[in-house]
Amino acid sequence: MLSGRILTPTGWITGNIEFRERIRRIVADPGADTRVTILPGFVDLHVHGGAGVDIMEGGSAGAAVARAHARHGTTALLGTTLTAKEAGIRHALAGLAGVIAQRPTGGARMLGVHLEGPFLNKQRLGAQPPDVIAASLELVQRFHAIAPIRVLTLAPEVDGHLDLIPQLAAMGIRSQIGHSAGTYDDGVAALNAGVAGFTHLYNGMTGMDHYHGGIVGAALAHAEYGEIIPDLIHVQPAALKVALRAIPRLYGVTDATAATGMPDGEYALGTQRVLKCGGCVRLATGSLAGSVLTMDQALRNFVSLGLDVENASKRLSLYPADYLGESERGRLAPGAWADIVVLDESLHLTAVFVEGETIDLSTHSTQEF
Repeated sequence: MLSGRILTPTGWITGNIEFRERIRRIVADPGADTRVTILPGFVDLHVHGGAGVDIMEGGSAGAAVARAHARHGTTALLGTTLTAKEAGIRHALAGLAGVIAQRPTGGARMLGVHLEGPFLNKQRLGAQPPDVIAASLELVQRFHAIAPIRVLTLAPEVDGHLDLIPQLAAMGIRSQIGHSAGTYDDGVAALNAGVAGFTHLYNGMTGMDHYHGGIVGAALAHAEYGEIIPDLIHVQPAALKVALRAIPRLYGVTDATAATGMPDGEYALGTQRVLKCGGCVRLATGSLAGSVLTMDQALRNFVSLGLDVENASKRLSLYPADYLGESERGRLAPGAWADIVVLDESLHLTAVFVEGETIDLSTHSTQEF
């Protein structure tokens, strides 16, 4: 049992939460310590790595990443690929299949795969390797047979990609616009075809000005959901505030790389080497290459922008869970999984539970990213 100020789907309750693997009940208790904040565990739909390990390594990488992010309050996540040749993606997916089927002890629940590459526009690769492939239903089906794909990023302006969007929806895969050189009209056409969201909004897509809408304009004008990296580096705070006002269910992701939680130095990002320095990760060219953000820091960053804790929590738990159709995660309610984070008055973690299991925070970094 935990006691404190508990965020439920209907608002705050001062009281007690009882749970095993699932939440049994939440009971009001005016005597509970209101300095203790109890929130749903974080749900991160864009994770490339952490603790020195990259998802594209395959093998046990997925389990190591799930454990690393659980120590920062992430209780569910999607293992996210990079653009690579088909054999490299198959290798990564084979490694993820086992951790998706069986949650590692001490780790977050891996809900499936976010296939961020290879169906991108080579003009907007950012830190992605150049091994782009034109998407086909047959190729997606081959990948999906290895490990379940829940989210797929594509550039809708590439020939054949627009027609693929409804086919992905029929498979239960949410397609997102990302790494796109498309126009505003391309973005609207993709939304009309069934695109569900946008991958790291603003980054890796055509921008908006008062003459050209771009993909960013399509998102701000029409999107219900979209992901954004709230490390305050990838997106300037004013632009982030615009997105928060424009997109009702904008949610935060880390886009975390192997460098997350590690000292400054050189790390892998797929087939490339990246340098962590000064709280960010960059290619040798100086371009940003993913992040070192953790979800607990994302919560504090959202609050620093003026969001209250309830709003910030929804953007890191409820909204991403709802986006995936995970109705038993991202919320504290009887019957839901006991995915819980406990925070002190400064919004730093004091406890994490994944499906009722206590996560050891002894290696939890106190470094601010």
